[in-house]
Amino acid sequence: MIPPGLEYLTQIDQLLVQQQKEMLEIFTGWESQNKYKIANTLGQPVYFSTEDSNLCERQCCKNARSFTMAIVDTTGREVISLERPLRCTSMGCCCCYSWLQEVKVYAPRGSLIGTVHENFNYCVPKYSIFNAAHDEIFRIEGDTCACACLGGNVNFEILSSATGERIGRIQKQWTGLVREMFTDADNFGVQFPLDLDVKMKAILLGALFLIDFVYFERNG
Repeated sequence: MIPPGLEYLTQIDQLLVQQQKEMLEIFTGWESQNKYKIANTLGQPVYFSTEDSNLCERQCCKNARSFTMAIVDTTGREVISLERPLRCTSMGCCCCYSWLQEVKVYAPRGSLIGTVHENFNYCVPKYSIFNAAHDEIFRIEGDTCACACLGGNVNFEILSSATGERIGRIQKQWTGLVREMFTDADNFGVQFPLDLDVKMKAILLGALFLIDFVYFERNG
């Protein structure tokens, strides 16, 4: 059964996600709640998402902050909800085995469809994608240097847990030196099989947002 509002996902094999940066944050460094446009390959808006987080956590905990995120369609109807708990980031605290990152994905709100869970690793970003029954369906493995500071795109490969076959990719797209240096506004793409269950597509979208916060949300 397709959750309400996710019918469009049956027709596509990739989504483009663009962070909408506010001028106040660019000039002051004051961390605001993130907003994103989610579009198809033609650039046409499909969904919009807005972070809901605590003001104090945004300024003090930076990219480790907890949040909920509502993903709405073009009519404003919420179709996906994300929940991330407050945990130290593995980048800033490599010994935190019990503080690995996680995001829960609901469609609609209150109906859990899956979870994205970080796996401890010193060098390569690794995540597991679980369905609502907590069966591991996919794994995600990132580039050794998971940052965009050196230029070029950064890839996170989506692999089948059963076969190890690559079935898709989350990609942080290089947006140019000036923008990368002075803002943390990011562009991402996520690719997946056209016939993949829409719930799994929604969970992979949730993984994209978690990866953005862990590796690419910077301040200053």
